[in-house]
Formats: sequence, C-alpha cells, structure tokens
Amino acid sequence: MDVILSGLLFLISKLIGYYIWIVIAGVVLSWLSAYNVVNRSNRFVHLIGDFIFRITEPALRPIRNMLPNLGGIDISPVILILILVTVQVIVRGFIGKIV
Repeated sequence: MDVILSGLLFLISKLIGYYIWIVIAGVVLSWLSAYNVVNRSNRFVHLIGDFIFRITEPALRPIRNMLPNLGGIDISPVILILILVTVQVIVRGFIGKIV
C-alpha cells in the first residue's frame, strides 16, 4: 500500500512540476507576442498559445480576480507558481515520510 501511495504522490509531484513549466511557457509566449517576436496569426503558434491558455486560465482566473488592478502588470503567474511550489514541497514531504 505504501508503494502505491508513494508512487501516486510522486506522479502528482511530477505533474505539478510540468504544470509550472507550462505556466512559464505561457508567460514567455505572451511576452514574445507582445513584442512581435512571434506572430500569433501563425497557425502553429496560435495552437500552442491556445493550448497553454486553456490549460492555465482556470487556475489563473481566480487569482486575477482576487488581485487589485496593477495596471498592465499581471503577477498572477508568479503567485500561481509560488502556490504550486508550496504544494509540491508538501507532497514531497509526504513521500519522504512514507518511504
């Protein structure tokens, strides 16, 4: 039973890590499209951007709703990454206690 639980927690930790990288990719893509480095009318770039938006927006929207208006600065990805890293550390702590 402990092996299954530690394997499941390890999988959750890895998925959180991948999600953090997707959030970072979304931030970088938004910067690149804001400075016209990448063209959003390109079909491949649009598909990647749309995928990242659909994956990250459900987690970012509640954070944006709670934050005050900071003008053109969006710090919700930073807050989401801090929350995810905290959860990941807690999950890894549980893995350490099980093993």
